[in-house]
Amino acid sequence: MPKYEYGKVAKLAESLEEHGVAQEIIGQIMEGGEDIRQSTPGEEKAEWMKGAMLRLGRLLDKETWQAVREGCACCLGGKRQELVKAVAKKGGTLEERIKAANEARLVFGHSVTLQEDGQVLVCFSPEGLEQYGCVCLRKAKEPLPITYCYCCGGHVKHHLQTALGHKLALTVRSSALSSGGRKPCTFLFSLEDA
Repeated sequence: MPKYEYGKVAKLAESLEEHGVAQEIIGQIMEGGEDIRQSTPGEEKAEWMKGAMLRLGRLLDKETWQAVREGCACCLGGKRQELVKAVAKKGGTLEERIKAANEARLVFGHSVTLQEDGQVLVCFSPEGLEQYGCVCLRKAKEPLPITYCYCCGGHVKHHLQTALGHKLALTVRSSALSSGGRKPCTFLFSLEDA
């Protein structure tokens, strides 16, 4: 496997391999990735990632690419994990756990809400702002496929499953990156074991 210096590129290659994607397909998705370095300008990193996400979506079925992108999630331990373990330890009803999760803003951003249909919505920012930014690819000049945002959704899913004590299925509803800054990052989860 080629050596990838830039962390987000390396993590994508690792996740593709971990999810059993054929080496030929990995090679196509990762084309040019070895040229992306820590020192590469942010705009070029974002442009490469846009191409990789387009190839990912074209070459893999949704179930596989979603698992690959969720597998790229970062910030799964440390202080965030301590906060969600504290929520889980308190226990309680789903509503009580959601209330406690809202108090862990470092982990879940702006809000965690139980929807009327039983799904859980996580919003990183309030709706209605003039502009939203992506913390992962700050220098993206053009929108990226929402495929990219399943990485961040994987971060939220990992912690929310712990906090709520339920296995969850993820749908990225909107993102700053895929909307060109017009929409906030929002993630919708259904309880798979309810």
